[in-house]
Amino acid sequence: MKLRNALSAVLLAAAGLAAPVAVAPLAHADTLICDQYGSTTIGGRYVVMNNRWGSSAQQCINVTGSGFRIQTQQGSTSGGAPLSYPAVYLGCHYSNCSPGSPLPRQLSRIGSAPSSISYNYVGNSVFDASYDIWMDPTAKTNGVNQMELMIWFNHTGNVQPVGGRVGTTSIGGRNWDVWQGNNGGNDVLSYVAQSTISGWSFNVMDFVNDVDNRTRVDRSWYLTSIQAGFEPWSGGVGLAVNSFYAGVN
Repeated sequence: MKLRNALSAVLLAAAGLAAPVAVAPLAHADTLICDQYGSTTIGGRYVVMNNRWGSSAQQCINVTGSGFRIQTQQGSTSGGAPLSYPAVYLGCHYSNCSPGSPLPRQLSRIGSAPSSISYNYVGNSVFDASYDIWMDPTAKTNGVNQMELMIWFNHTGNVQPVGGRVGTTSIGGRNWDVWQGNNGGNDVLSYVAQSTISGWSFNVMDFVNDVDNRTRVDRSWYLTSIQAGFEPWSGGVGLAVNSFYAGVN
């Protein structure tokens, strides 16, 4: 459920100065993306995508140097699938790979996958704020992977994950409701925070290892991407990823 565009860099040169002069760093020029599957890169490391996959209504995101903000959201649906998944990610998504991506990588070759996030939430909207972590038996860079791991940091309204609630668990010192199901294209295992999380640093592999214990996923599978963003059902202007980091060791 997700996809492409590109950011430009600016170069400044100064000449004819008799002595070295300190030059302030250039401000980042924000990029507005309204194309359905438009994308760009930030930090020379991540891809930010609009990914309006579930609606024909306009959605625009304002991409900053460290994340993005939903600037326009004209769609609305009362149930079923969300309108979109605007997100920032490390790895590969429908052949669009982040610069110098370390993914896909076999799970057996990953010691840790540290990640961190800072979200901004708004009222008068229905959404979930989620990490979307994809795994597959092959080193897949295009198309749908067989396993989707979702980590819901927050959600509003009556939305719920795919499938049914199968229990609770504690990961990373936090408590989670666990949901399991299939959306018709891939298996989904979702971890829903029992209290809202606005920012957190954690090891993605702590969740992957729990998926390994519950499903057919094993260490021969590949981690293909680590994504963080929002699934809006209605509203959502002002929702933002302030900052995002993901690494693979």
